[in-house]
Amino acid sequence: MSSRSKSSQRWLQEHFKDPYVKKAQAEGYRSRAVFKLDELLERDDLLKPGMTVVDLGAAPGGWSQLVNERLKGRGRIVALDILPMQGISGVDFICGDFREDSVLAELEARLEGARVDLVLSDMAPNMSGVDLVDQARAMHLSELALDFAVRWLRPGGDFLIKLFQGVGFDDYVRNLRTAFTRVSIRKPKASRSRSNEVYALARGRRA
Repeated sequence: MSSRSKSSQRWLQEHFKDPYVKKAQAEGYRSRAVFKLDELLERDDLLKPGMTVVDLGAAPGGWSQLVNERLKGRGRIVALDILPMQGISGVDFICGDFREDSVLAELEARLEGARVDLVLSDMAPNMSGVDLVDQARAMHLSELALDFAVRWLRPGGDFLIKLFQGVGFDDYVRNLRTAFTRVSIRKPKASRSRSNEVYALARGRRA
């Protein structure tokens, strides 16, 4: 058996034993990632009724599902992913590649000129297994998400993004501090300890 096959088998075994996977299934959520967002929403009080929220990298829909549940129909959610996503009542979904100008244009058109209160990004590239390549791809997506957030967030709006620690991470956080008044790095309990993923919460987009 190849090392890749062994690694995949280990991942599957770990995945199905994962308490957050079991909890998500039991509570009707689409992914274990919902508990990462849940912790951050609770800790930082990010949601308010009437908000417009953009969810980048939304599939399979756990984050949009949770935000929709919390807003209780008093707000707007626009979600986007390169992968298809089963519909969620109250969520406006776009299937497309965020790196393409035409997809970005469609997202902006859906906003109809309205400013956004919160941008969420759980985007990650398809992993090749080559660390430098994967990090470069992840940082490219992160830069695109930041550019969108800076242009579309209302002054005072917030940005929550998954980042992978590595080349470009420190510079990216410095850029966040330039564009927002407060930046915190979070590692939710549901993030696997061996993963180099963290979440950057940038609050208060500067005018």
